[in-house]
Amino acid sequence: METAEDYLKQASFHPVGETALMVSFGNVISPEILRCTSALMKELKAQPFPGIIECTASYTGYTGVTIFYNPAAAVRESTSTDLAESKGYSAVMDHVKTLLKNIVLTDNADSPVVKIPVCFGGEYGPDLDDLAAQHHLTPEEVIRIYTEADYLVYMIGFAPGYPYMGGLPETLATPRRKTPRLVIPKGSVAIGGAQAGIYPMESPGGFNLIGRTPLELFRPENKEDPTVLHSGDHVKFYAVSSEEYQEISQKEGAQPCK
Repeated sequence: METAEDYLKQASFHPVGETALMVSFGNVISPEILRCTSALMKELKAQPFPGIIECTASYTGYTGVTIFYNPAAAVRESTSTDLAESKGYSAVMDHVKTLLKNIVLTDNADSPVVKIPVCFGGEYGPDLDDLAAQHHLTPEEVIRIYTEADYLVYMIGFAPGYPYMGGLPETLATPRRKTPRLVIPKGSVAIGGAQAGIYPMESPGGFNLIGRTPLELFRPENKEDPTVLHSGDHVKFYAVSSEEYQEISQKEGAQPCK
C-alpha cells in the first residue's frame, strides 16, 4: 500500500487552460492522497506566489489540487533566466515544486469531527426501502451500518457546501439512479456508488436519498467561511426522529419538511 510520502514523490503537473495548473498525486480516492492535497493547500495559503488567485482540492479524475493564477503577474515576478520558462505556467510550476520539497504532511486523524443529525426513510429518505432491498438488508440495518461508519470529506464541490465523502461501507455501495431527479430537497443525505453525499440546497441529482438533515450546510451570510464542512473533516451521522428533525430545523432556521 502506497503511503502519503509515495504519492507526494510522484506528483505530476497538468495545465488547465491558460490560467490554472493541476497538481495530481494519483488517480485513486485515498486518505493518503488527501494528506498530500491538504498539505499543499495549507502551504499555498501560507506562502502564496505572485499572481495566485485561489486553489481548490479536486476529487475525480486526477486527485490533487488545482491552482488558479494570473499569468502576467506570475511572469513579472519570475526569477527564471530562460524566457521560455518564464511564462506563467512554468513560473507557477517552479514555485509549487519548491513547496513540495519542503512540505509537511499532517495526519487526517487530527481533523475536526462534525456530527450530523439525520431523519431516515419516509418522506425524508424515499429511496431507503429500495436501497435496503437491493442489498438484502432491512431499512434498520442500513441505518445502523450507515451511522456506524466514519466518513472523510475529500472536497467541497458540485454545489456550494456539497461534501464528497469517502468511508461508505462496501455493503451499502449502490449505483446512482438511472433517471436523476430534477429536484432534490435541501439537506438530503444520499448514496451514489461508493460515495456518501449531502445536498446543501435544492438541486437536481442522481444519488439515492436515504434521509435528510435539518442542518444548514451552506450559510452565505458568513462570507469568510460559508460552508460547515471542509476538505479533511471527519463526519459522523446519527439518527433523529421526525419530531427532533423539526425542532432542529426551527433552531437552524431551515424549512421544515412538509
